[in-house]
Amino acid sequence: MRRFTAALAAVLLIAASNALAQDPARIKIDAYTLPNGLRVQLVEDHSSQVVAVDLWYDVGARNEVAGRTGFAHLFEHMMFQGSKNLKKVEHSQLLERAGSSDANASTQYDITYYYATVPSNRLNLALWLEAERMRGLNVTAEGLKNQVDAVKEERRLRVDNQPYSRAIWEGTLAAFDAKSCFGYSHSLIGSMADLEAAKVEDVQSFFKTYYAPNNAVLTLVGDLNPAEAKQLIAEYFGGIPRQPTPPAVTCDQPFNPGALRQELKDDKATLPAVLALYRIPATSHADGPALDLLATILGQGESSRLNKVLARETKAALGTTVLVNPFGPRRGPGMFFGLAIANQGVTADSVEKLLVKEITQVAQTGVSAAELTKARNQYRAGKINERQRSLALAEAVQFANTYLGGPEAVNTDLDRYARVTVDDIRRVAATYLRSDNALTITIVPEKK
Repeated sequence: MRRFTAALAAVLLIAASNALAQDPARIKIDAYTLPNGLRVQLVEDHSSQVVAVDLWYDVGARNEVAGRTGFAHLFEHMMFQGSKNLKKVEHSQLLERAGSSDANASTQYDITYYYATVPSNRLNLALWLEAERMRGLNVTAEGLKNQVDAVKEERRLRVDNQPYSRAIWEGTLAAFDAKSCFGYSHSLIGSMADLEAAKVEDVQSFFKTYYAPNNAVLTLVGDLNPAEAKQLIAEYFGGIPRQPTPPAVTCDQPFNPGALRQELKDDKATLPAVLALYRIPATSHADGPALDLLATILGQGESSRLNKVLARETKAALGTTVLVNPFGPRRGPGMFFGLAIANQGVTADSVEKLLVKEITQVAQTGVSAAELTKARNQYRAGKINERQRSLALAEAVQFANTYLGGPEAVNTDLDRYARVTVDDIRRVAATYLRSDNALTITIVPEKK
């Protein structure tokens, strides 16, 4: 029995090793563009009887201008308010009745996207619904007021009434110059004053400028027949007229401009906290994978460095995390930050010293090969898992197209991470995680 058990253990170990060595399956993408400029990406996958419909518009908070902020996020709500042939919220109701359970939308600094996973025999409905609101959203004064109120409520929920959220959502914006890089220096949710002052004409103009076929990418992944899908797409989207190309966005944000500090009072926090932020380059930059893996090593998971040193060994922190671009990937400069919430009786100064030490010492001491291997395996596991879900794969294809130069990059993205070395980790730490490139935010509890 012992020999059998040992032999079985050996077989399982070999199987596990082989599983770890696997790479994500290569994806075949059928990409083309309609005459009106709508870009289409089709991935045929019959492993389940559903299709993910993922429509990305090239518009986000970075496209907004001073005095008109919050419009990108507002449209995440407005797009469900009806159109010529749809009543308010009927879009969601029809998808739900068709069997969709994940129809929704999201706004980031660079994009706004709308998605739904539907049974494959209802693909026509999902496509018609997206084309219907792209063709002519119903923008009324009443609908505008209702959705401005909805945005206010979302702000209260996500920012105003959550401890430490204001530091992350708004305090971090100070890292970006408001004059040379307005796109990334203002709130993703937007100014409530700007939204209150918005007129129907302003919202209609924003819609016409950015919600056009030539400013969108439609990706379908799942149980589809390519010829039938193309016919439906041409039928529903082909007649929507293209619009002039939206104005370009620029961001001139220098690195290492000098250390910045600020103190924020938080009446929802009961313990002090420290956030150490460092500016990093665009998601497409060659240093991006090394920075992502370093964030995993430093502050993601129970075995991360910050958790071991600040939470378990010194017990200085109640919790820690390290994040890269928490509001989504960027085509412009981004942020890498570590957050530590002080334990009871521990000062913010003490936590800051430990936090900054753990982050910045990587430039001198580097990371171990074992740490890097573990972080790479975690990333690879995530890429393999995303192949199992239609919507996750659709978003991976969209991500590759938007941030890595084209949809085919979904098949080579993992290679960028596999090439990262311990020397690369040390180099990016020395390049970006330095005091003259940092914004340090101390969060102080404040009683009402």
